[in-house]
Amino acid sequence: MLFKSLFFSLLISITFQFRAQEVVDTINTKNGAIVMFQDRTWQYLEDLEFDGILNHHIHDMLSAIPGLDYIQTWDNDVCYTSDRQNDLSKLNDTLWLCLMNENDNDFKMPFEGIVTSRYGFRSGRYHNGIDIDVETGDTIKSAWSGKVRYAKYNGGGFGNLVIVRHNNGLETFYAHLSKLLVVPNQNVNAGDILGLGGNTGNSRGSHLHFEVRFYDAPLNPEEVIDFTNNKCKDDNLFVHKGIFRPGAKPSDLEEHGESFESGRTVAQSQGRKYHKVRRGDTLTRIAAANHTTVAKLCRLNGLKYNSKIQIGRTIRVR
Repeated sequence: MLFKSLFFSLLISITFQFRAQEVVDTINTKNGAIVMFQDRTWQYLEDLEFDGILNHHIHDMLSAIPGLDYIQTWDNDVCYTSDRQNDLSKLNDTLWLCLMNENDNDFKMPFEGIVTSRYGFRSGRYHNGIDIDVETGDTIKSAWSGKVRYAKYNGGGFGNLVIVRHNNGLETFYAHLSKLLVVPNQNVNAGDILGLGGNTGNSRGSHLHFEVRFYDAPLNPEEVIDFTNNKCKDDNLFVHKGIFRPGAKPSDLEEHGESFESGRTVAQSQGRKYHKVRRGDTLTRIAAANHTTVAKLCRLNGLKYNSKIQIGRTIRVR
């Protein structure tokens, strides 16, 4: 008991060096020591000193490039941790990323589904990821092993969003989820479930918006993933300025969601059907007009029986 008491006292003392929030308790678990803060949040002791860099080899190479100052901080509350500083289109060297290194020897598809919208300009804005058709409740998985940096509702259009920073130097975004099943600072393996597919945020139908980023700069996910054959294209990725759009900054001209507007032709060819909500519409009326049930409408669109549906919203009915 004396040893345990001294151990917890030591934890509290160490914790106060890193965070002003008052520690109210400490718990030793099978996954490591946890410190509990006054605001009812908690954190693993090992995370208090974490600098956010999972691949020091890559970071050291970037830091050695003259005239450029690339940063990679760790923040659970913002999407882009470099505050628009990292401009990878100015990168004059080529970096080698081993996507399947000794600490990250596997890859899993986030979801095996139909691609409804690709990376590139769309409706006057830049679509920084790729959209995959899912049904609400489908399990969304981590592409590679790593650490969850962000897991909460994002008001910028992503809806429920999970961001994982990977051991190979990349970060991946998983947006519009109906439910989050991980928490910030959680370690995950390739294939671990991050959340459930959905229709939250700026979205017009259940789908997964998936992004691949390097030091906040988005790159085409199809540079690294074969979405037709559901596999990682290569064990290696050569990072150079040619794979980033010129002058791209983290959140410039982003268009989060609305993928079913641009991807509807593909989806309808697979037997999907949609209804645009008009004045006076209810789930019961929409279901009857389309020979389906309210229960199915709720399942396809991530709705509840008593959900209010806004005029102009697109509802998937089949």
